[in-house]
Amino acid sequence: MSQESRKACDLLLLNGTVITMDRSRQIFELGGVAIEGGRIVGVGPADQFSSWEARRVVDCRGSAVLPGLVDCHNHLFQSLSRGLGDGMSLWGWLTGLIWPYAAHINREEARAAAMLASVEAARAGTTSLLDNHYSPADAETTMTIAGAMVEVGLRGVVARGIFGPMTDVARKRRLPEMLFRYTADEEIAETLTCMEAYPAGGRVEIWPAPINPTYVDPDLLRRAVELASDGGARWHSHCSETPVDSEISIESHGLRPIEWLDRQGLLKGGTLAHGIWLSDGEIRSLADNGAGISHCPVANQYLASGVMRLKDLRDSGVVVGLGTDGPAGGQRQDIFECMKATVLLQRVNTLDPKIARAEDALELATVGGARLLGIDAGELTPGKLADVTVVDLTGAHMTPLHRVVPALAYSARGADVRMTIVEGEVIFENGRCTRVDEDAILHEAGVRAAELARRSGVGKSTSHWVTTGRA
Repeated sequence: MSQESRKACDLLLLNGTVITMDRSRQIFELGGVAIEGGRIVGVGPADQFSSWEARRVVDCRGSAVLPGLVDCHNHLFQSLSRGLGDGMSLWGWLTGLIWPYAAHINREEARAAAMLASVEAARAGTTSLLDNHYSPADAETTMTIAGAMVEVGLRGVVARGIFGPMTDVARKRRLPEMLFRYTADEEIAETLTCMEAYPAGGRVEIWPAPINPTYVDPDLLRRAVELASDGGARWHSHCSETPVDSEISIESHGLRPIEWLDRQGLLKGGTLAHGIWLSDGEIRSLADNGAGISHCPVANQYLASGVMRLKDLRDSGVVVGLGTDGPAGGQRQDIFECMKATVLLQRVNTLDPKIARAEDALELATVGGARLLGIDAGELTPGKLADVTVVDLTGAHMTPLHRVVPALAYSARGADVRMTIVEGEVIFENGRCTRVDEDAILHEAGVRAAELARRSGVGKSTSHWVTTGRA
């Protein structure tokens, strides 16, 4: 064969079970994926790559090769509080743990937390994530969080939390004043500075993130949404995580949160975390405006927040992706765990074993997440970004392997990830992140976590055994 007829690539993943997640959901039991210059240039049966020349060939026999997993809602800065606040509802968890923690964390601690959480995400096969960062929320710290993601090699978004001036609703709900530390003009200026440094279209972007439409001043919320639109970005917020959001919104505006956003013309470009307590009308509004929902099934269980109307949302055409909600709310940044929880929650909530399947969960973790974040990935097809996760299928908990998709959704875990690839670059392989010193990162995180717990007072809840009072 002449040299001209041979195809070339930088990286060739060969002999794995390739799950393309393309429109026809093709799976090649013995397949290959060719990557060149950060993009996928070939996908198909392994034997079609016999004439290819690759700078590196990885034998993926015994592994699944799938699109990179996407985490659509996270709080990297909270990783130093992992394991604290158990047994609390959302409001008690916020007031007793997260807000005191957020009041005391400094830039160096936030960076150590973000580095730790980014390493954990990469190790578990997450290639892209959305981090909702809100403390400290100055531009320099926000950009430091983005820099941590870049350093580890991840793709994604830092959604800068916007509180603005203290509102009557926030005061009535007794939200801590320290969160409302900036004027509206300062919030917009700080966010704009961040967006100019990490604009839309980059490997890591920064978006505006008004923290919750029920607490943020309506005019500031409008300005944040306009800022996103002007910058070609999207915006992010918490919404309808508990019934209280609807109660507050009805009291303040006479409408439920999504209804009010729709009436104000603010829903377009929105990606909303949780979206549990939604009416039929709100679901229609989300679909009509192309807004998406980040579903956090593990954190929603941990905080006893409720169960999302997943089938209704998807049947209406709403884009849904999965989120871990960070190491404090979800405890582990493991999208495999979120996939399993998604299916089981829907089944036990409806008592219908057919309400959700493994295939639905894998779609949320890949295609859905990529659409939600506006990433040209989520499937293994030529031309798409080469964001890929390689998962070992040979463990005892994966044997026998009758069907690969249920195995990934129900049996696999982040620890089974063999390689994590972002834009053609291997950022995790052979049990180690390739760009950073994991040992140093973990050591620093442990030291800073202990100091932050002591200084903030949340360390008072570190008793090794807490009883519910039952024998």
